[in-house]
Amino acid sequence: MTMALDAQSRFAFSPLHRLQWEEAQGKYVILYPEGMVELNVPAAEILRLCDGSRTLDTIVEELEQKFETGGIRDDVVGLLQSALENGWIRALP
Repeated sequence: MTMALDAQSRFAFSPLHRLQWEEAQGKYVILYPEGMVELNVPAAEILRLCDGSRTLDTIVEELEQKFETGGIRDDVVGLLQSALENGWIRALP
């Protein structure tokens, strides 16, 4: 199921998932009762901003400023869609 994301969509981790730095892997991972998902750097940077306070627009703006680039909105939306479909994050009302 694909959910339409708008500029004011906000995201937070689901209660069953936790994002954390895993020293043994040297990367961020998502932990959940059945296991762990290792994240690449771009995915971790996006998901670290899913704290429930930032909108989609804010996430995109912060990442474009941090990495001094533009045109990443589609990539951010794609990752957030995937994270929603996998149940890692949830959209807040």
